[in-house]
Amino acid sequence: QVQLVESGGGLVQPGGSLRLSCAASGSIFSINAMGWYRQAPGKQRELVAVITSGVSTHYADSVKGRFTISRDNAKDTVYLQMNSLKPEDTAVYYCNAFGSILQALRVEPMYSWGQGTQVTVSS
Repeated sequence: QVQLVESGGGLVQPGGSLRLSCAASGSIFSINAMGWYRQAPGKQRELVAVITSGVSTHYADSVKGRFTISRDNAKDTVYLQMNSLKPEDTAVYYCNAFGSILQALRVEPMYSWGQGTQVTVSS
């Protein structure tokens, strides 16, 4: 069982930026897809971005053009660069591994969810 630890969240003003990191306790080299999700209070967990082992990416419409997902297999880490943040981006952000983009879209993760990292966008 690989453990995933998210970090990098915090309080930021609207229009600001944050870079989230997801560090895995094992190798992610052979994992087909890594994804970031978020869950706001009272709402369901939603997909934010997914990246495949072939570095294809998929983004939620709400974050396209503002967020960028990337992976560093050598460091077993996945990143989420978030720019032009909006108050509606406020949520706890989680990462996980998936067998395919389809499984990511279906929220069928390979591992247990971690604690996540809180992102708060507020003036």
